[in-house]
Amino acid sequence: MPDGNSRMSERTTHETHRWLALAVLLTGTLLPPLDFFIVNVALPAIRTDLRASSDVAQLVVSVYATAYAVTLILGGRLGDLYGRKRAFVGGMLGFAVASALCGWAPSPAVLIVGRLLQGVAAAVMAPQSLASIHALFPAAEKNRALSLYGATFGLASVGGQLLGGVLVSADVFGLGWRSVFLINLPIVLLAVPAALVLLRESRGERTARLDVPGALLLATGLLALVVPLIEGREQHWPWWCVALLIASGPLLVSFWRFERRQERLGSTPLVYPSLLKARGLQRSLAATFFFYWLAPFFLVFAVYEQIGLGHDALATGLAILPLGVGFLLGPLCSPRLAKRVGARTAALGMLCEVLGALAACLLALAQAPAWLPAPLFLIGLGQGIALPALVRLNVDQVDPRWAGLAAGLVSATLQISAAVATALVGGLFFTLAPDGGGARLAQVGFALATLAIGAALALAAALSWRQARIQG
Repeated sequence: MPDGNSRMSERTTHETHRWLALAVLLTGTLLPPLDFFIVNVALPAIRTDLRASSDVAQLVVSVYATAYAVTLILGGRLGDLYGRKRAFVGGMLGFAVASALCGWAPSPAVLIVGRLLQGVAAAVMAPQSLASIHALFPAAEKNRALSLYGATFGLASVGGQLLGGVLVSADVFGLGWRSVFLINLPIVLLAVPAALVLLRESRGERTARLDVPGALLLATGLLALVVPLIEGREQHWPWWCVALLIASGPLLVSFWRFERRQERLGSTPLVYPSLLKARGLQRSLAATFFFYWLAPFFLVFAVYEQIGLGHDALATGLAILPLGVGFLLGPLCSPRLAKRVGARTAALGMLCEVLGALAACLLALAQAPAWLPAPLFLIGLGQGIALPALVRLNVDQVDPRWAGLAAGLVSATLQISAAVATALVGGLFFTLAPDGGGARLAQVGFALATLAIGAALALAAALSWRQARIQG
């Protein structure tokens, strides 16, 4: 019969194993956003080397974002049906192959295909991280694990652009811009064997086949929605963008009706409509949607810095660092705050962001940019506090067998929110501050765009506060 010491030793071993497994899972959290931000710095070099037009260079970014957003829900469902460890490792290997293709690409067309495959592989890999955290950690440790999950996003957003600049400037082994893709290979080379050893297989309780018609309907509807939102402003809203946007509504309604019919007949749909009847999940997903309206802030801030304040690219990159530092520190504060205020942590983090956005708006109008680091830090801190708490607010309401689907829904909501917000807030900014509009118009445009972002964050805070009250 095991004594107390042996039981304690076994428990310690299990805890150590969990945290080592988390380190592996966080590589799957890090790589997708890292590869979004790291490419921004390399675009000028890519254009020069491959003789690509500005429209083609923009596709290098947008095709990845589109593929990722469109296939996230499918990726989460694959983990539920066939095993999260299997999907995680498969997605990571696919990401490595796609990264190698991007790094080797002899032409813009090959690079764009590689980026498309990267986005799909990332969408298979990323939801498994969040779903596995939900399944792996007990309630007492979940806040800390999700805080590290949130900090990883902060690291990706700050480190991506800095790492991209270093790799391109250093011209490692004469690879130039190609190194921003090839850097993924050693990361995957270390992560995959560790995943095979440390991760335990988990999946939904019911074994079933993938809902292929539902997946195709959803992918078509989301493509019709996301492509115009990403490409519309760059292409000056041609007729096909408007037509796709209009068509997205009926396509998504058809998908929803098909899924309801599948569930009613006892089949296994891609998305269970009854899942959204979970206690307040619709409200917390709505809060998630408005929470990520911060996404276009990075775009309008960069233009404001360069046009409104006359700073160069390096100074602009350094100017955003206070936000990144706050984003890194916020998730570390989130568990302690959660012990005091519980589910209201997300709302308090968002209120912190609202205050930062209002301060940044007023400073831009007052032409006092020297004080901007303080509100930028406040915005990043609030984002870092709110993100892990908001993720838990969503995922904790869902049966563990649907954890992958819930993770895919949360991640897809964030990506679609980023596309919608960039189209609307970016459109507002560039309407107020068109090319050649001058420094003052850029300052006013930044102020009003930041105010719009603050209003969306205030709405997200109200929704999450309401949900926290319901959950107690």
